[in-house]
Amino acid sequence: MITTDFVPGSPCWLDLGAPDVKATAGFYSAVFGWEFESYGEEAQGYGAFKLGGRTVGAIGRLTEEGARSAWMVYFRVTDADATTRAVTEAGGAVRAEPFDIPDGGRIAQLTDPQGGQFAIWQPGGTGPALETVDATGSLSWIELYTTDAKAAQAFYGGVFGWTYQDQPLPGGDEGVYTLITPAGLPPERMHGGLMELPPQFLQATGGKAYWHPVFGTADCDASVAKVNGNGGSVQMGPEDAEGVGRLAVCLDPNGADFVLLNPSEPPAQG
Repeated sequence: MITTDFVPGSPCWLDLGAPDVKATAGFYSAVFGWEFESYGEEAQGYGAFKLGGRTVGAIGRLTEEGARSAWMVYFRVTDADATTRAVTEAGGAVRAEPFDIPDGGRIAQLTDPQGGQFAIWQPGGTGPALETVDATGSLSWIELYTTDAKAAQAFYGGVFGWTYQDQPLPGGDEGVYTLITPAGLPPERMHGGLMELPPQFLQATGGKAYWHPVFGTADCDASVAKVNGNGGSVQMGPEDAEGVGRLAVCLDPNGADFVLLNPSEPPAQG
């Protein structure tokens, strides 16, 4: 499960790049009840998503040339510069060299060898952090779709020290889903999974790997209706996954993908 103690290698922040921050924030408000709180003019439109007064993510204007609107997962590290070097040594790429956030630590934007984009965050000062996770309306899981599962395991294992556990896909489907746990922690602290898919199933990214978030919901079908009713769309579901729960793969109005999950064990209310 994802928690807010944010050990090294665990997801600690989540933000969305959108072409229209106000309109996109309105979509997520309608689906999850989130409220947008700007960080001020100096942040150039960047701000937090709040649920019940607690931060569940952030949104900002899409700035990368030619980039698609997408959610970005940030992983906690103790040394952003050393982790960036480890990424390049392992065959990854740097999209933004480590830089300081005023009173917030140090971050970098990176890419794995299969094209999956992610970010790292070295904490510092009193910078923002996710305040609610693993609850209805908040981040409960992360997933990597990749064209080479073994290569991805080797890369992220080398960079973050993650450990893995393979399991068959639910429902008797062929293939393997790999569970991810931060270094040195027990299986109950696993925070995500990765799965190999052929390039033709990754059309939105031109055949490149990508990360996406899974948000908890108490009623997957009702949340899907809100997605469809507010300009989003559904790629898959809602459907029941044995041992997992009821889920749907969705797109927001800009094409950013996320998953809705009503788990077999209901999420906390928060």
